[in-house]
Amino acid sequence: MKQYKYIFILLVLCSMVLAGCNKFLDIKPKGKTLLSTVTDYDQWLNDPALTQGFGPPFGTFNYLGDNVDVTSITTPPTLPGELLYTWGLQFSVDLGISPLFWGEHYAKINQFNTVVNGIDAATGGTEIQKRSLKAEALLGRALEYFYLVNEYGKPYDSTTVSRDLAVPFVTSNDVTQKVPPRSTIAEVYQHIIGDIKTAIPDLPLDNTTNRFRGSTASAYSMLARIYFYARNYTDARKNAELALANSKAVMIDFNGTLPASNLTSIMPDVIYGRYVIGNSTPTLDFMRSFDANDLRVKKLYTSIEGYKFITRGATSFVPTNITAVLANVNTGTSVQEMKLIIAECAARANDLTVALQQLDEVRKNRYATASYVRYQSTVRENVLLEVLRERSHELPYNGLRWFDMRRLDQENRMGTVNRYDAQGNIIATLPPHSNRYTLQIPVQVLSFNPGMQQNP
Repeated sequence: MKQYKYIFILLVLCSMVLAGCNKFLDIKPKGKTLLSTVTDYDQWLNDPALTQGFGPPFGTFNYLGDNVDVTSITTPPTLPGELLYTWGLQFSVDLGISPLFWGEHYAKINQFNTVVNGIDAATGGTEIQKRSLKAEALLGRALEYFYLVNEYGKPYDSTTVSRDLAVPFVTSNDVTQKVPPRSTIAEVYQHIIGDIKTAIPDLPLDNTTNRFRGSTASAYSMLARIYFYARNYTDARKNAELALANSKAVMIDFNGTLPASNLTSIMPDVIYGRYVIGNSTPTLDFMRSFDANDLRVKKLYTSIEGYKFITRGATSFVPTNITAVLANVNTGTSVQEMKLIIAECAARANDLTVALQQLDEVRKNRYATASYVRYQSTVRENVLLEVLRERSHELPYNGLRWFDMRRLDQENRMGTVNRYDAQGNIIATLPPHSNRYTLQIPVQVLSFNPGMQQNP
């Protein structure tokens, strides 16, 4: 297990020292790259940094979830990665490094702001091309703010979002401007939903050749995700249906032939792509929750004990070691995410016919055909629980599990989550409704912005 510990620590440290920053919004100095033509701005949106999911290269953010185990953790935890894994108040107090998550999101926001603010004055190209590039930038910026508001703002509560603080909403790419105060959760959601709706008419209809880039379906899929975590299940379902109706993406059938390439940009099931490399150690409870005929287990997870799930650390989610074409995990939106959103929203509305249909359309691509039995129930709660179980299996390490935990905790569906040392002793606890479900503002940010209010 030592190899996992060292990989874990390394990936956290790599994420924290990516780039120099100004006031720890982590943005590039203005003028470092001069953009003048429409082609320049188009290529700017192809920057490899914008194709990565958050917490690269291995999706560090996943270590907050209840489905990850680090058996070789130091007691007491002291390293940045260990503090992240045990929901520490701060992951590092080193004022000379870029803050984890916060820094990378704002770095990308600055890149998108560069397009939003500069494309109108670009030379060459057409007005249609300019509007399209601005629309893509608005969509990309909305994605980053979606993460920020769900990391540093409290879990969405419609009764308190108008006063609960989130993050500064920065729309300038000028590093000399003063960092604005923290907006409320309601204000950030209003901004990102407004930006996406503004973008939709000008987005390309198809991004099949490069699914890192925006499209109409990408925008609807992002709206579906945003409404979903705001627990607005009516609008989440509507936009998930629009995303599927406007996309050429299709699910990959694990019973059939897998894609020839591992490139997320052309993966058939991707609607709006971002990628990290799959690399996590699952908990025993999580692995035991899979059915015996679930193809995901032996296509995505390796086991040194013959998939018995007896020994902690004996099973690994490192798809490249077993199914190389599935090595990259899409942290962006996908066909299966939209189907599971529709299924959950329908179950909550007691529309069980639709819920079961969408659930079946995902599961039949993941279970061995010869032994597959469609799930059936006429009990709303049972269907909802089955959809939630399927969601945990299909989207385990794409950065959404922590957000699901926050959302479900609001409904009293989360029990106490524990972390254990190598001997099985509890070394950290996340109880229901804990303040730790909201990340603290990094001390590096507060050192440059002493008036910014800290989270509990």
